[in-house]
Amino acid sequence: MHIPDGYISPHTSAFFYAVSIPLWWLSFRKIRNTLKKSHIPQLALLAAFSFLIMMFNIPLPGGTTGHAVGGVLTAVLVGPWPALCAITLALAVQALFFGDGGVLALGANAFNLAFIMPFAGYLFFRVSAGSSRRSHRRTVIAAALSGYIGINLAALFVALELGIQPSLHHLADGTPLYCPFGLRVTLPAMLIPHLSVGGLIEALVTGGAVGFLSRYHPELFIDRSVTGEERDRREADI
Repeated sequence: MHIPDGYISPHTSAFFYAVSIPLWWLSFRKIRNTLKKSHIPQLALLAAFSFLIMMFNIPLPGGTTGHAVGGVLTAVLVGPWPALCAITLALAVQALFFGDGGVLALGANAFNLAFIMPFAGYLFFRVSAGSSRRSHRRTVIAAALSGYIGINLAALFVALELGIQPSLHHLADGTPLYCPFGLRVTLPAMLIPHLSVGGLIEALVTGGAVGFLSRYHPELFIDRSVTGEERDRREADI
């Protein structure tokens, strides 16, 4: 799933950095306004969990990889904006210290895995879970489906970003300068493995974790409808 350096042009990298930097700023601001300090260790653990499961890479045709991410699980637990920060940190550590995903491509990878995946999955989760209690089977199924949808949408964006490179950047004779494969290759190469295998793994991770935590540790589900200061006042009143 990670895009390596050299597979997207510097122009594309710059574009996604320009898109991602404001999103990162909004994420930090949301964390500051909505999360208590006591929740920061939980966010760090979720970032570490995402980092760990993303290290189990399955090579895919076209120069990229497939793996579970945990983005939707993080969004369900702490909200999509904190999830954006947590997944971005995991991606940054992988790119800087392990060479998993490019440094120049970090903006694109963060957009796909830390923004598209958590936000799309979280939106589907909120709609499909409805007002059911987190311990209900409906919520667990909604979480699993959200993970499946989230990772496949991320894979779709990766395929599109790689597949348009030959059309955007090539020599006069048509030789691609960056990713050598067009959409006819990148779309099936990314979507078929994720629709058939990667999405199922992400669904099991997300649904299983939500089911377990909702039963044994429901306090880990942070109330996102109340700001951090309001929660502090409520707890002080109690």
